[in-house]
Amino acid sequence: MISTRLKKKDWSAHVRRALTATEVVANLAKVEGWRLTGDGADVAIEKTYHFANYYETISFVNAVAFIANAQDHHPDLSVHYNRCVVRLNTHDVQGISSTDFDCAGQFDALLA
Repeated sequence: MISTRLKKKDWSAHVRRALTATEVVANLAKVEGWRLTGDGADVAIEKTYHFANYYETISFVNAVAFIANAQDHHPDLSVHYNRCVVRLNTHDVQGISSTDFDCAGQFDALLA
């Protein structure tokens, strides 16, 4: 499933903008387990993924890194023994963009 969704995007060809509060709420309803965190320029969407052990956690982190690199959109990761917290926002628009939700969906698909 990932291979069909994982296509490198040329973000320079897309105008990225911060989503409105209404757009953020509408998009949050489409991605399970993600929540809004922070405020102002530090606003982000965040999800905690849980795993059985460190090996599974690191395997997920490596897959996230592969997707993030292909998308040229890099999340903040907090890695622990049996969980990984993924935090997404778009620094150049100082908010949350559709890119964040696109990546969130791809990260979720890793475990589908």
